[in-house]
Amino acid sequence: MAEVTVWFDGACPLCRREIALMRRLDRRDAIAFVDVADDNVACPIDRRELLARFHATEDGKLLSGAAAFAAMWRAIPKLRPLGLAARNPLVLRFLERSYLLFLKGRPRLQALLSRPGP
Repeated sequence: MAEVTVWFDGACPLCRREIALMRRLDRRDAIAFVDVADDNVACPIDRRELLARFHATEDGKLLSGAAAFAAMWRAIPKLRPLGLAARNPLVLRFLERSYLLFLKGRPRLQALLSRPGP
């Protein structure tokens, strides 16, 4: 059984790439990846909210933003040290601020990745 459930936007090219990398790193199958863009998927909260920010469930607790990334990292041995470091409130605050900056630029990155190649 998966230790962590990750809720991601499968319609987002940036998200798909990131999740593909995480799946390759998750050699223990410790993470259940759930594509929230699939209308047939039952969501723990409003679908729009899940699509707007990254979410994960760890130990029965729904996390979002940097805390959700940290939970995912803790489930992957190679990334576990980063996930453990994020348990420090100062580190988590820095990661959350960085994530909020990323969210502002996310639409541009999505548009770039959606363009057909040469």
